[in-house]
Amino acid sequence: MTTLLPGDDDTIVAIATAPGRGAVALVRLSGARAIPIARALGAFGRLAGADVVPRRAQRATLRDTAGVVMEDALVTAFVKPQSYTGEDVVELAIHGGLVSPQRVLTACVAAGARLAQPGEFTRRAVLNGRMDLLQAEAVADLVDARTQAMQQQALAQLDGGLSRRLLALRDEVIHLEALIAYDIDFPDEDDGPIAPARIGNAARALLASLEALLDTVPRGAMVRDGALVVIAGPPNAGKSSLFNALLGESRAIVTAVPGTTRDAIEALLDRPGGALPLRLVDTAGLRDTDDEVEKLGIEVSGRYLAQAQVVLACGASPDDVARTMEAVHDRTMATVIPVHTKWDLWEAEHATAQVDSVMVSAESGAGLTDLLAHIDDTAQRGAPDSSHDSVIITRERHRVGLTTARDELAEFVSVWISGALPAPVAAVHLHTAREAIAELIGSVETEEVLDRVFRDFCIGK
Repeated sequence: MTTLLPGDDDTIVAIATAPGRGAVALVRLSGARAIPIARALGAFGRLAGADVVPRRAQRATLRDTAGVVMEDALVTAFVKPQSYTGEDVVELAIHGGLVSPQRVLTACVAAGARLAQPGEFTRRAVLNGRMDLLQAEAVADLVDARTQAMQQQALAQLDGGLSRRLLALRDEVIHLEALIAYDIDFPDEDDGPIAPARIGNAARALLASLEALLDTVPRGAMVRDGALVVIAGPPNAGKSSLFNALLGESRAIVTAVPGTTRDAIEALLDRPGGALPLRLVDTAGLRDTDDEVEKLGIEVSGRYLAQAQVVLACGASPDDVARTMEAVHDRTMATVIPVHTKWDLWEAEHATAQVDSVMVSAESGAGLTDLLAHIDDTAQRGAPDSSHDSVIITRERHRVGLTTARDELAEFVSVWISGALPAPVAAVHLHTAREAIAELIGSVETEEVLDRVFRDFCIGK
């Protein structure tokens, strides 16, 4: 288990709100001297016997160590262990802006606090048993969430959904280890030896559970960053107009001059109702050109096409759509949706024609709802398991740990069924799998793991 580092018993302080102009700012203290330091600034009255009522906001006039009035504040104390960090915590709600928060922060340091490091409040919560590493990562995901789907997933993880799933998997590994240990240590007991098939079947079932969890990785990537939807086609095919129409705002320059879009333009389309977020990309027109800058833009288009989950093959006529479909065929493994982008103009001349593509008009908005339904259906097929309550993997650290556990368990199944190794040696694979799962939860965390988890946290959280 992790031990406290030098300085972990200090009382720390940080501004917990974003810098800049705002109505309210929050300065947070945590540690054994949080209440005395706040009292020294007048938060609870300067007398040592003044009452501190936990979890009740109290109005106070804050003064610096020289006695000069700094702020009119609302002060709330959270007494250990019933606090975010498991230590005594004091939150000073003051006026926002640049000067007041910094002045109160400086006064707290002068009174004996130390400036907090990024993520140190949450790190202390982990060290004090208030949450595990998975829940700590969920806190960071909540702060960083760019989509409603990611925010919802982070809330589920903070509630312990992924932790409970991994704890259950770890317990299943321990059960397997116990069966093997019993068979090794007590071969002559009345119950007789454990049937090898029983252990093999249990291991295969556990392996299937790990693989099912790893199968959620593609969906996790889409939840975190959005399904990558690339809009491709020749110049002047209406790609930028379609991009803007899907977003509902003008993000791309739309002109009648071929080659206007010289680089890829990205935007995130996040909608309510449980739909996957879409990472829309407007790309440079696909054509032969001598323009060096435009060539670079077309190369960028190719890279996006290679990574896409969905490609919209656009054209202003059925022939244009067919040529786009042919142009992207060898550049992507994604599902390609043919899109007739200027249906309103073409329909006037070809009212009776049958077109095998999604027909839209960026000008009038016709067909956009149908196109989004096609995109959603295609993206969902690439990211199965759409239940809001399901546990999914959204972080690379989790994927790596679960992959290690899965590989070790698969190796155990192989050598157990074949009898290639004695039971004590085969069980080493189970031990390694269990350790990989435990490290994810934080049961056997190292300082290196903690540093990796908290390095990208914001200060004050």
